Amino acid sequence: MTVLIITHSEDNECIARVAAAIERLGGRAFRFDTDLFPGGAHLALASGPGVRRSTLRAGGGELDLGDVTAVWYRRVAFGRGLPASMDPQLRSASVEEAKRTVEGLLAALRVPQVDPLPAVRFASNKQVQLDIAREVGLDTPRTLTTNDEDAARAFAATCPGGVIAKMLSSFAVYRGGEEHVVFTNALRDEDLADMRGLSLCPMTFQEKIPKARELRVTVVGERVFAASIDPEAAPGAEVDWRRQGLELIDAWRKDALPPDVETAVLRLMDQLGLNYGALDILRTPDGRHVFLEVNPVGEFFWLERSPGLPISEALAEVLLGKAPRRGSWSAFLHAPVTQPR
Repeated sequence: MTVLIITHSEDNECIARVAAAIERLGGRAFRFDTDLFPGGAHLALASGPGVRRSTLRAGGGELDLGDVTAVWYRRVAFGRGLPASMDPQLRSASVEEAKRTVEGLLAALRVPQVDPLPAVRFASNKQVQLDIAREVGLDTPRTLTTNDEDAARAFAATCPGGVIAKMLSSFAVYRGGEEHVVFTNALRDEDLADMRGLSLCPMTFQEKIPKARELRVTVVGERVFAASIDPEAAPGAEVDWRRQGLELIDAWRKDALPPDVETAVLRLMDQLGLNYGALDILRTPDGRHVFLEVNPVGEFFWLERSPGLPISEALAEVLLGKAPRRGSWSAFLHAPVTQPR
């Protein structure tokens, strides 16, 4: 059995961990670093009677795409291998063609995928996540996404415990060669008083939830792995633990969800069409579990270091068909990118 891993050359250690688990279980892992395509990797997709087989040459190896039995979709990035001297307009066209070629490859591979690209895109919509989470019985925070400052102030007035603001997308500003990531932030009175910039960029506002623990819940097939940290474990991590992520990397502890919450989480995964997801959930001082979001391709590598959750092994088992898979693969393999609800 052969698993095609879709990633890029700067992805983290989880690729090697999952590949090693696949090999231990008797499968073959083939890594496709999409940032090296088209410059440093070669893809030949054949169709029609009498044509040659479809192949992928990358990383010093060659793969007959007819041998692929499953796909692990992690990350994509195109065009890094293109010459710096290339005309910007031609570079843009090359990157777009590369993107469409790889998306065509994924659509043409009628094999189990963790997870199909249409499912990943659909499930990445944060508003859809919150709606479905409520429908399946999960507790969610009151939320408003807007570029209207009056609407934002009116919403804040309904949240006596305070309001946080965050982006729907990952965002960073680069100054002097340094990356400055935009994290979730608690709004102050002066922030609410001056929101002139909101008209230029919508923001998402949520009621501030009191928390006793922050949970990272990783779902792989039918298995649910939970770990948590104390939000007061490091200064600056009270609102968003990622702000002190490296400092807290050894502070995570094994945890568990109540049975009814775990059942609702798995129902959410079914509705989103996912076999993998990394969920952020808050546990309040009175024992409520409040769902914040799910990342269909979220990180997990540090949870294997501490507290030692066997997520790579679980992924390898699902990819090789040695553990149950959730939902219908064909439904999303042939579905449109966005779906009405």
